[in-house]
Amino acid sequence: MDRETAARVVIGAQFGDEGKGQVVAGEAAATGDDGIVVRYNGGAQAGHTVVTPDGRRHVFSHVGSGAFSGTASFLSRWFVSHPILFLREQAVLAALGVNPVVAVDPVSPVTTPYDMLINQIVEQARGDGRHGSCGVGFGETIERNLAPPYALTVRDLTDPGLADRLDAIRRDYAPARLARLGYGAAYLENADLFQSEAVLDHFVEDVGRFLEAVTVSDAWTATRGRAVIFEGAQGLRLDQDRGCFPYVTRSNTGLRNVLELAGELGLERLEVSYVTRAYLTRHGAGPLPHELPEPPYPGIEDATNRPNPYQGTLRFGWLDLDQLGQALAADLADVRRFPALTVNARLRVSCLDQLGDAPVIYYCQGQRRQDGPEWFLTMAAKATKSPLPP
Repeated sequence: MDRETAARVVIGAQFGDEGKGQVVAGEAAATGDDGIVVRYNGGAQAGHTVVTPDGRRHVFSHVGSGAFSGTASFLSRWFVSHPILFLREQAVLAALGVNPVVAVDPVSPVTTPYDMLINQIVEQARGDGRHGSCGVGFGETIERNLAPPYALTVRDLTDPGLADRLDAIRRDYAPARLARLGYGAAYLENADLFQSEAVLDHFVEDVGRFLEAVTVSDAWTATRGRAVIFEGAQGLRLDQDRGCFPYVTRSNTGLRNVLELAGELGLERLEVSYVTRAYLTRHGAGPLPHELPEPPYPGIEDATNRPNPYQGTLRFGWLDLDQLGQALAADLADVRRFPALTVNARLRVSCLDQLGDAPVIYYCQGQRRQDGPEWFLTMAAKATKSPLPP
């Protein structure tokens, strides 16, 4: 594959947690340090698990899932940078012998401690009406950046007046935002955190360490001469324009951002992998078709999606091939706006090994079916009009 005119793309086809990280890691193994993983959406709420042949395991958040192979990462303008969590991940990777090479677009939005506070306060207060947030401030960062006086990007982190900008966010923006959401009293109830000088000063220190650890660069410069792998976060059914509002993520999870970047980078061909488990999962609130009260197969183990105060426990359901096909078709429809770009789509199914000797139970053409793995894969390829990898 000509790395100057073609790129790989890995997209989650469901509600996230489909196995994207391991697929990206496999693609990166073929490129090594000649490649670069482009995070084209999402932020620190991603949890992409990679286990290496030598047994090392990491849940990638900021850093692209190819880092074990020495593949660099680029955080695009649609990726929300989170200095606090980036530094935590950097330390974890260092303990695993990995020193990731990371470039960041200067207009990438930046999460502050106050976005995290607002996010966590509101999500906890919603009780049974929670939206399924991870509590790391992703959506709140995007919301704040819609207000120019309080917007903060990676480029702004070198501003000598950064502390004053953060002070305006915590003293002016935060109480107004909580009031708009109907939780105005929460600002005073948490005044010790919002008004803490230690929190502000520590974040400024984290920003300095973050800037030392990354290279600030535009996409063209960061990817030049490298094999590009686009890594999506969350899944098609959480897309902000196509998911079930308000149980969505504040980003476009499919091809839209990729197509824009492909045009800017002069790419001519995209090899797209849509990833799904052999069953359905969702971590967080919102509709889940064919939901089950417990895991569908006894061999299912998920060490990444542990119960937490914001998303609760991982939920399970039967896979519906008709809905899967509709999601892929809707996403691929965006390609029509880019007639000069060739897009080849394939379907990748993960977690079949967790079924043991059990047949695959799924829905197709409105009927519940029970088949062996080979016939299930044949039906999945037919329903999605996407061939499986050779």
